[in-house]
Amino acid sequence: MSFQEKNITVTLVNFTLILGFYLIRVFQMIQAGSFNSTNVFRLWGIIIALAIVVTILATILTHIFSNIILVIKTKEEPHIEDIQDERDNLIDLRGTKVTYTASSIGVALSMLTFVFGQPPLVMFTLLIFFGVLAQIIGDISRLYLYRRGF
Repeated sequence: MSFQEKNITVTLVNFTLILGFYLIRVFQMIQAGSFNSTNVFRLWGIIIALAIVVTILATILTHIFSNIILVIKTKEEPHIEDIQDERDNLIDLRGTKVTYTASSIGVALSMLTFVFGQPPLVMFTLLIFFGVLAQIIGDISRLYLYRRGF
């Protein structure tokens, strides 16, 4: 697995877990009747902190452990290939395009909550949901393009 594929896989797993945590917490707030702006804003802070801290730590630890395993298997000095060529840039641009497209559709769907008479808090909650979901969809498309060998 290349350096870029490892990074994409780490962010994909990270954001999938964050989305699961977010959905569980939102459903718990709805069931408990505590779906108010204070709790939702606190949850947003937790989600943003998790996205930053856990992604950085998980990426670093993944590369450390994969290099340790590689050294144990091959008894050689590890060589990190973190050079991006035109293919990597093109895959990243296509993944970003997919992410932006999914995010734009999510924003449009979130805005429809006003049409159905929902409060603004529902719209903002859906915006965060679709933002994280768009990141997951973009990472899946990047992994697909790497695996396809584009």
